[in-house]
Amino acid sequence: MRFSRRFVLTTAAAMVLGGGVTAASAATTASPDSSLWKRTELYFGTAKPNGGEVTEKEFADFSAKDITPRFPDGFTQLEGTGQWRSGGGEVVREHSIVLVVLYPPTNQHANEDLEQIRTDYKHLFDQESVLRTDSTARVSF
Repeated sequence: MRFSRRFVLTTAAAMVLGGGVTAASAATTASPDSSLWKRTELYFGTAKPNGGEVTEKEFADFSAKDITPRFPDGFTQLEGTGQWRSGGGEVVREHSIVLVVLYPPTNQHANEDLEQIRTDYKHLFDQESVLRTDSTARVSF
């Protein structure tokens, strides 16, 4: 079975950054004022197909224009490095950015907003894919 480099890169990043941790594997004692929310992670590769990388400024501009207006209450951005093996057997490392968004299940627009962020990034930076993972998290503020 052959996997795309994006799949391998983002799966590796998820494992390193703890993306596999779910509410079920968290401590069983929950804060009395906690509630179940949705947690979505988007994994953005930064290598451009024609060479170069998405710069810090380019991603900051993308974030200000495409992410913040859709999730003004907040999100977390993590920096990472992933790697994948090319068809020729070469191991390639790539800088990546992981976006973590926590939102209540009552947020009717979250799914559409997240999909639009993925679409916009792929189009703007000529990317094959943006990995998305979804899970449930117990949150307390």
